[in-house]
This record gives sequence, structure tokens and C-alpha cells, in this order.
Amino acid sequence: MKVIERFPRRVREIENVFIPLSDGCRLAARIWLPEDAERDPVPAILECLPYRKRDGTAWRDQTMHPYFAGHGYAVLRIDLRGSGDSDGVLCDEYTTQEHDDCIEAIRWAAAQPWCSGKVGMWGISWGGFNALQVAARRPPALGAIVAIMASDDRYNDDIHYMGGAMLHDNFAWASSMFAYLSLPPDPRVVGSGWRETWLKRLEHARFWLRHWLAHQRRDDYWKHGSVCEDYGRIACPVYAVGGWEDGYVNAVPRLLAGLAAPVKGLVGPWGHALPHEACPGPSIGFLQEILRWWDHWLKGRDTGIMAEPRYRVWMNDSYAPEPWSAQRPGRWIAESAWPSPRIEERSFYLNDGVLAPTPGPERALRCRSPQDTGVCALEWCSYGGSGADLPTDQREDDGRSLCFDSPPLDARTEILGAPVARLAFSVDRPVAGIAVRLCDVAPDGASTRVTYSLFNLTHWNGHENPEALVPGRRYRADVPLNHIAHAFKEGHRIRLAVSTCYWPQMWPAPAPVTLTLFAGASRLDLPVRPPRAEDADLPAFGTPEGAPPLADRTLRPERTRRTVSRDLVTGETRVVMEKDSGAVRLEAIDLEVDSAAVETYRVRADDPLSARADIVYRQSLGRGDWRVRTETRTAIRLTATAFRVTAQLDAYEGDRRVFSRNEYFTVPRDLI
Repeated sequence: MKVIERFPRRVREIENVFIPLSDGCRLAARIWLPEDAERDPVPAILECLPYRKRDGTAWRDQTMHPYFAGHGYAVLRIDLRGSGDSDGVLCDEYTTQEHDDCIEAIRWAAAQPWCSGKVGMWGISWGGFNALQVAARRPPALGAIVAIMASDDRYNDDIHYMGGAMLHDNFAWASSMFAYLSLPPDPRVVGSGWRETWLKRLEHARFWLRHWLAHQRRDDYWKHGSVCEDYGRIACPVYAVGGWEDGYVNAVPRLLAGLAAPVKGLVGPWGHALPHEACPGPSIGFLQEILRWWDHWLKGRDTGIMAEPRYRVWMNDSYAPEPWSAQRPGRWIAESAWPSPRIEERSFYLNDGVLAPTPGPERALRCRSPQDTGVCALEWCSYGGSGADLPTDQREDDGRSLCFDSPPLDARTEILGAPVARLAFSVDRPVAGIAVRLCDVAPDGASTRVTYSLFNLTHWNGHENPEALVPGRRYRADVPLNHIAHAFKEGHRIRLAVSTCYWPQMWPAPAPVTLTLFAGASRLDLPVRPPRAEDADLPAFGTPEGAPPLADRTLRPERTRRTVSRDLVTGETRVVMEKDSGAVRLEAIDLEVDSAAVETYRVRADDPLSARADIVYRQSLGRGDWRVRTETRTAIRLTATAFRVTAQLDAYEGDRRVFSRNEYFTVPRDLI
């Protein structure tokens, strides 16, 4: 990244400001703005997160927010109620209270003497979610938003459930938030009341998985905050940004199709990270791109951004499967409208082991995958950094699945959109799930996962009212896979693979399932994109830029590892994910920060009820004699009828334990 030392306007940083709310609570904000903003007011840009502005997101904040301030904006990085240095308690994600607080913060910012009255809201992940959700509330001062790696659908396209199947991240994310929110505010910011605030947070801390397990189907809980329920509620302009290796990519084309407000879409090859620093590359000059967006909508400048194509994406070329990639081969392409009338649906019938343009004789094909099928892709999405978290060669999982291959392609074939598997099936159990994967098979046999989906077959008729399956009864289900842009090379084969398990991403059914798939009556629809000559003339993105990085000192290097081991005697497969963020000292605020987690997932190949997960987080903060740390231990076990969950939280000041709680709860399985 190119470091920019000087900006058009000199930048002043306000380390902390408390934004007063109508109920007496205060939100803590860090602000960057031009030094002369009170004489020459500027628009404000808000990012509202629970990830601790002081010591959680400080590294990425330091390279981004002064950059925008130096170009004439006031940037506010706000800790949500109950997190970081803010007052109060945070009880769940995306609550009405959170939205109300954000709206008050927008009103407060717009009224400041350094603000022109125009406000934008942006963020990646949580900050992109609440930008969309707050935009749907239409606060008057909100002029535009940028939603990066975020979703419009909290049930079907979030970290909790996918196609009605429960993701391992439903448990893992609850464990992460349980740990993140256990830390105290900084005494240097909040003063002597830090301990009282901390103990209040700890007393009210609960393991959020209880909420998320209580809603295993698409109900009003998930519809709240899902802007796809009514796109018409959003009136301000939206820039939606995603990555093909991110879990939220489907929201970008849906927002393009659903919003009547001005909207642009951008999807790169990236994982869940900001596009100026994400892997796989190429990374882009993302801050310059978003500056053009803000200048257009918040300053009324004609930057040309709205004259460019509505939807711009990276078209992947065929690539070898590897757990980490710095760069993906391919090129930038664009469509002036989405859905695009240029996309041609091409059908391939699932015949006896092959994909063919016409249906063959109907034949019943059966599959019962071992419970540890899925270890060739451990994570729901890549997190776009140095950790090896991309899907590896799929041949092992393919061998445990029903596979349907095309002949070697006689010409390059490009797709853009969501492939759909239209399946005729029956099962031998009332509850069953499947994983459907589209793979690119090279001439040497290497199998690259191009896109995929998980699907709970009890949801074949919708996610709101699933129903137990009648063993032996024939059903039909349409399974949309995640959106993708991919070019299959000449000589490669297209493969559709279907398995009854996908561990650890998908929690298993209560009993082993045999799937009967009716070949000849099932098909795959691919969104084939013809070449577009204008793609060669698209303007190039700039080189990534940013402000000078934060000064810190490494005390212990970060370490990320994912390992898979099998016990050949017991048949147990163990997946261990070490996610050690290391220990660092933030020089400017004299603070030491340490965080590490270990996730362990186990299952026996023959027994779905052997599936279990355990996660341990250890975190600490220190400055001089002030030392605090927390430890959380969470676990989930299965029975045929219920999820059994434990969550333990211990907090220490120095060597003295000041708080401890154990939670135990059981939640019935709802056709999962």
C-alpha cells in the first residue's frame, strides 16, 4: 500500500468524544477531521462497531480514517452501546436500540459546527449491516452509505444459517462476541468508573447463541434488520461491495436488482476484508474509489462515478486449489444493468455421473456421505488475510459425494450469477441436509471449488415453514449456489458434487442420511456470460493508498493454523483452528493487547451425534500496574432432539478473579 504523508487538508484527531443520547447513555467516538473544519465545515462519515475503537480496530482505522479527513471529511469511529469505551450493555446484534443510537449519533454529528449537515455511513461486515439497516429508517441527514461485505438477509445470508442449515459459525461467532464484549473500557478514557462499567457488562453478559438457536427458521427475529424484506425503505444512494471468497457476496447483486435508489455494485476476488488490502488479490485503490463516491453524493461534485457501469466484478480464470492465494488470475468486467439481459441460462442435466445438455434415462442414484465429509473447505468464508482458509483440492470430498461431470470443454465458458441446482430427490430420514458444490476440474484431476451452497431439505418449500420429510417420498428443491464470476478453461470439466454432510461448516442431521437423487430428472442451470468488448476499456483502479500506519511493537507474533487429523481406531476426525492474534504494544496510548483463540471440532465418520465443538478465548489488556484479562470457554453437543450448550466466563484484575459465570442451556432442534 502506498503511504500518503500529506493531504489537501491538515488533519486533527480527537482521541475520544462522548456523544450524549436521549436516555442518558453515552457513545464513545474517535474523530478525525480537517484542522479548519469549524471555519470550513465538511460532511461527516460514521462507522459504528462493537469492536473497540481504542485497541480493536485501531490498526485499520489509522490508515483509513485520516485519509478521508485529509480529503475534507469528519470521520467518526463509534463504539456501539455496551462495547469499547461506550456506556451501557450490548445484548444482541442489530437491535432496534442499536439503530436508534446510530440515528441519534447521525443527528448529533450533523449539528456540530465542523459538519456541513451532510452525513454518510459506512463499514465492513457489522458496519455494513447497520449502514443498510439505518438507511432503511431514513434519518434526514443521511446522504449516502457504503456497505462492504454485508448482507441484506440476516437469515439466509449471514453467519448463522445457510439454506436453512445451521453453520458452525453460528456457534463460533457467538463465542467470539462473548469474548470480545468481556473486556473493560480503558480507564484513561472513562476514568475511575471503568471497573463499575466492566462489572455491569460482565453481569449482563450472555452467550448470544441462546437467541440464535431459539430461531432456527426464518421468522420475525431474522426479518428485523433484513432490508430485503422491503428494499423500498432505502431512499439514499448505496454502494454495495463484496468479494467472491466472502460469505455475504449474494447481497450485492440482490441490492442492485431490488433498490430503486441510486446503487452501484463492486465484487472482487477478495475474502472478508477491505479491498485495498484483501487476499486473494488484486487489491485496488479502494479508498480513492470510495472518496469519489462520497464527493459525488455528500459534496455534489461530478466525479464520474455514476456514469460508469452499474455492476463491476472480477472474472476469475481457472486456478489451482490452494489454501492461500495472494493473487487470482482473471480480469475486471462490467454490466450496465443487473439483472443483465446479456446472461444466458444454460442447462446441464444430471445424468448417470455426467452433465449433459439433454436428459438421459431416469435413474435413482444413492449417497450416504461419511460425517467428516467437508474438511476440504473448513471455513464458511475466507477472512482475506494471511491465514490459510480457502478451500483446498476437493478430490477427497468429491469421492464422498455424488458427482456429475461434463465432458472436457471444447471452448472457454464464462459464468456470472448464481448457478441453480434443480434436484429431484428422496431421503430415508425426516431431517436431512445436503451440500452442493460447483467445481472446476483440471486435466490432471485437481478439483477447485468455484461456488457452493448448503441446504436443509426440510426447507424445500421455504424457510419460514419447514416440514419433516416423509422417507421415500419424492420431492423437488431448487438450490441456488452463491453468486460467482468464473471462466472455465478449454479442456477443463465442470463438476457438480452433492453430499449429505459438510463438516464442520454444516451441523449434521440427527441420524445418518441416505439421499436418493433422480438422475435424468435433475439439472444444473448455469448463468453463462458472453464476451463484452467494452470490458477492455474499463478505467483501471488506482494503486492502494492509505495514511501512515499505527505505531506498535510486537510482543508475540500472530499465528494462524488450521489442521485436520484422523484417529484410525475410533474413526474420529478432529479439526483444530488456532487463531492467535498475538500480543502488541500500542505506543501512543501505552497499552498492551493480547488475544488468542483455539477452535476444536470433532466428529466420527459413522455417528452424527458425535459432533461437538469447543472454543477457548484468552484476552488481556495492560498498562503499567493495570492488568486485566478474561477467559471464555464455550461448548456445544448434540442429541437427536436438542443442542446442549455451555459457556463459561472468568475475568481477572491482576491475579484476582473478579467475576465468574457458567451458563448451561438446552434448545430443541427444529428440523435441523
